[in-house]
Amino acid sequence: MKTYKKLMQKCINLARRAKGQNFPNPFVGAIVYDEEKKEIISSGFHEKYGKAHAEVNAIKNANGNTKNKTIIVNLEPCSHYGKTPPCSDLIIKSGFKKCVIAMLDPNKKASGGAQKLKNAGIEVISGVLEKEARDLNKFFLKNIQEKKPYVMLKCATTLDGKIALENGKSKWITNEKARKYVHNLRSEYQAIMSASGTILKDNPKLNVRLKNKKSPIRIIFDPNNKIPLDYNVFNNDNRIILINNSTLTLEKHIEQINFDGNFDNLFKKLYELGITSIMIEAGCGFNSLLLKNNEVDEINQFIAPKIFGEGLNFVNGFNFKEINDTIHLKDIKIKQMDDNLLINGKIKTY
Repeated sequence: MKTYKKLMQKCINLARRAKGQNFPNPFVGAIVYDEEKKEIISSGFHEKYGKAHAEVNAIKNANGNTKNKTIIVNLEPCSHYGKTPPCSDLIIKSGFKKCVIAMLDPNKKASGGAQKLKNAGIEVISGVLEKEARDLNKFFLKNIQEKKPYVMLKCATTLDGKIALENGKSKWITNEKARKYVHNLRSEYQAIMSASGTILKDNPKLNVRLKNKKSPIRIIFDPNNKIPLDYNVFNNDNRIILINNSTLTLEKHIEQINFDGNFDNLFKKLYELGITSIMIEAGCGFNSLLLKNNEVDEINQFIAPKIFGEGLNFVNGFNFKEINDTIHLKDIKIKQMDDNLLINGKIKTY
């Protein structure tokens, strides 16, 4: 089992290489392993939506050396015809004797591959590094379970939880290393979402300023129609989703959603429009609204060694009476970035 865990970790690391490229599909890596020689024959991962699955790439890279071998994959091989044929059928056809899986597929349409392999006489071991595999595919799991995009809230604060001085100045709270990391984060999410208050104050571009990294779809929350159309967020032809309360005459790349005051309906509508993951970069008001409406799954808080005293808070309007009733993050990860810290935690796990 120790060997399988090491190999599964390699699968997960492989799968991560597709971040930002394979929406709405899950991240999957696969390894063909020779148990007798104790060596990896080949590997592969699902590189991009619509292209070959991880198992197909790993088997192709094995150059026919698959008979009586073991295939390790972090997600149950699919059993249905989608854009590609079932991977479970290819595994059977390739003569594997064993398949090691991290987690079963929560998508009922695609699941059943493990049972199909067992029916064909292939030994199946599942649950190897399942927690790690589920965390890797948190977007996919949220999508399947709730039919909503995964939502991560990012903020940059001082030690005393301020996101700006009292006069609104906020550039720059964090250091250059932290800001570069934020651009990498943006590239891993399909969409970035901000609200009118932040956009009117900062006039951000909400893009990725790193070489060979793709900028996310921009989602603009402007229910009172305050943002002028010459602002930076509208200044190119990438896809934009504008959430407002009117029907403006806009360019073709800008889609409009009418906001009815219900955030659950809003995020379900965004999922219907193909949005699977969203990074929030907004101010206190919008942050608080999303948290109060239970729409945030994860928080990335960058903390600089500064104290503002008076200033704008990260969130406002919460009046908890008991500590047990407060918002409590779990699965905490802490990363140091020179003199800044990043605290990552989940509010909801899948």
